[in-house]
Amino acid sequence: MSKRKLVLTLLAAAGPALWAQSTTTSSTYTNTQNLPPIGLASTETAQINVVNAAQASSSGTAASCTGSISFLTSSGAVIGTATTYTLGTNQLKSVSVPYAEVGATGRTEIRGVVTQTGTAPSDVPCELLVSLETYDTTSGVTHVYVAGGGGGYGAPPQGGGGPGH
Repeated sequence: MSKRKLVLTLLAAAGPALWAQSTTTSSTYTNTQNLPPIGLASTETAQINVVNAAQASSSGTAASCTGSISFLTSSGAVIGTATTYTLGTNQLKSVSVPYAEVGATGRTEIRGVVTQTGTAPSDVPCELLVSLETYDTTSGVTHVYVAGGGGGYGAPPQGGGGPGH
């Protein structure tokens, strides 16, 4: 076979693959941070605080974190309903639950759950910092402070989204 025929045959066979469009698939993810159990007495309120400490990306993409915050009883039941959040750079969201809403009698244990959702791959920066505290409902004096995960508390949030990023 001549060189010309060989080249034409190879181009004919490989041509469709050379001009085929590539596609990028995306997937959604949820990161969950389970905060440690804390005791709550009748004079106290529990509060979860989240802040997005990420700055805009070098390409100018604004930072954004999205998810939900909830409190759970010692049996794992959600207290009330989860509160959603969307936070830009340095924005903070606090969610409180006073003892009266827990539905307990006497001192009880509760815990907090913070989820972060997104789409991967993504270049949207998110660095979620989380804390849990209890305070006196009347005076506001803090009784317990627990720093949760920082720096995004998982692979996707730091510097942009999705597993492995």
